[in-house]
Amino acid sequence: MNKAIRSSALTRKRLIEAASQVFASLGVQGATTREIARVASVNEVTLFRHFASKEQLLGAVIENVLALQIESLAHPEAWTQDLKIDLERYAQLYNTMLESHEDLIRTFIGEAKRHPEAARQVIQEAAKPLGEKLVAYLQCGQRRGIVRADIDPFPAVDMFTGMLLAGMLCRTAKFNQANYSCERYIETCVDIFVRGISMTPL
Repeated sequence: MNKAIRSSALTRKRLIEAASQVFASLGVQGATTREIARVASVNEVTLFRHFASKEQLLGAVIENVLALQIESLAHPEAWTQDLKIDLERYAQLYNTMLESHEDLIRTFIGEAKRHPEAARQVIQEAAKPLGEKLVAYLQCGQRRGIVRADIDPFPAVDMFTGMLLAGMLCRTAKFNQANYSCERYIETCVDIFVRGISMTPL
């Protein structure tokens, strides 16, 4: 990689990190390209060389947030085809992502109804690959006879990830003072979910 390409990649990385901070603190509507450029210590012209619009930058931020999870699901050979093992691994990675980007996630949820349509579409499209890969895994399980055929994988995935999201939101807000760990919560989510979708009793 030559010096110019390396410098461009570093600038892009800095812009995405700055945008993540600004979106988390000001929200999608409140964030401006000027403020993002300032936090990244570049001028707006440089920002627009890398991203044509705020929405495009928003998409890059979300893709960056989900990159580890998407990469971990990109290699089917890494799956054991044991529902409990695979879904627990997925849940741990998903929870790590949620906790690492708590401020950004809370901001997106808090202003969700106020998002401009363009921003809403960007968020949905950027997040789609993560859900699609888990849906594909469950569909594969149905073909192999280990996941119930009468289960619709799409709402099932939403329910599973929703449990993990709710746990993170309650835990970090200190709403839940019960005497159990994050790990125990995740294990319980996986256990209940697997028992619900599995063809064979556990």
